[in-house]
Amino acid sequence: MAQPHEALITNDAVVMGMLAVILGVIFKTAHSQHRFWQKFYKYVPALLLCYFLPSLLNTFGIVDGHSSNVYYVASRFLLPACLILLTISIDLRAIINLGPKALIMFLTGTVGIVIGGPLAILVMSTIYPEAVGGHGPDAVWRGMTTIAGSWIGGGANQASMKEMFEVGGDIFSAMVTVDVIVANLWMAVLLLMAGNHKAIDAKTGADTTAIEDLKKRVEAYHAEHARMPTLNDYMTIIAIAFGITGFAHFCGDLLAPYFDQFAWAQEYSLNSKFFWLIVISTTIGISLSFTRVRHIEAFGASKVASSFLYILVASIGLHMNITAILDSPLYFVVGAIWMLTHASLMLIVAKLIKAPLFYMAVGSQANVGGAASAPVVASAFHPSLAPVGVLLAVLGYGVGTYMAYICGLIMQSVAP
Repeated sequence: MAQPHEALITNDAVVMGMLAVILGVIFKTAHSQHRFWQKFYKYVPALLLCYFLPSLLNTFGIVDGHSSNVYYVASRFLLPACLILLTISIDLRAIINLGPKALIMFLTGTVGIVIGGPLAILVMSTIYPEAVGGHGPDAVWRGMTTIAGSWIGGGANQASMKEMFEVGGDIFSAMVTVDVIVANLWMAVLLLMAGNHKAIDAKTGADTTAIEDLKKRVEAYHAEHARMPTLNDYMTIIAIAFGITGFAHFCGDLLAPYFDQFAWAQEYSLNSKFFWLIVISTTIGISLSFTRVRHIEAFGASKVASSFLYILVASIGLHMNITAILDSPLYFVVGAIWMLTHASLMLIVAKLIKAPLFYMAVGSQANVGGAASAPVVASAFHPSLAPVGVLLAVLGYGVGTYMAYICGLIMQSVAP
């Protein structure tokens, strides 16, 4: 994403400090008894601010989010540690009891992406054909295949599409910008909706019984086992979280190069270290939820996990530069039509099957955002629901390359 000048602050230690201060101020004001702040946070979710305020640092050139390593550290170290701590306390039976609607909404989101791209090309072809034209490696439809890969699976699937459709460097750079901005704006909308989910669910008549039951079971567990944590408790949490994270990195370093030899494995993102990092972390966390290790939740494992998650949210925000829309506005119109198709289909199906807003939001973000942000949106509803976002996002990695490839072929056939 282009910056007009070199960023004012390039030291990541300073950037991290700024993010920490922003998060601290948001949490302090969100829990303030002052009438202004209580009224303000009634309409603006705190999580949305944790995401939006850091984006202003990038937008105004104070920080260059793409040259900073803060997001890399957060996504490769804090995210898996967070997922481990959240999944260790998971009540798998209660999640299964959520029923098939979460899966239906996830698959609906995938279909919305597959048909949204070709539809965006068809709409723009009638209005401004040049916006979706081009030939050779820099044809717009080729660049759009990388967005499809990203919005159904993730970065590994996006890279797969770039290679499979031989996407040119210039169009790829433009589409990465469209991908980041449009996806992040949609995530902001989902966070805003999450802050008002009770009113929305009441209006649509959605059945939230299973979700409320899961929340109550988690709260009952806390009430029964919770105690004041000691330093020993915190060190135990850190040892488990980062010990398993290190092991997941070790396995990923071995597995990704091995599977990179096979074409079929690349289609499933099995050659991606990040894929293995998420899958191994989540699998070990879920496995430990059946053991006595899950009792670390009693002394605050999910609170430590949530603190990691909020740092991740702030670092994701650093990637958004709202003014980038001005650089190639027509591509953003294409991206907006695409995302509106996805969102509309999600809302229609959610209404038809009376799915709670939670299923719609997490099903969408598991596609568009992947494992890095699906648990963020899920935890905006309740920390105990974050693992649902993780499980659906991992599913997205599996189907991402196949569905994006189908989307790419359709876009090729309708491109002018």
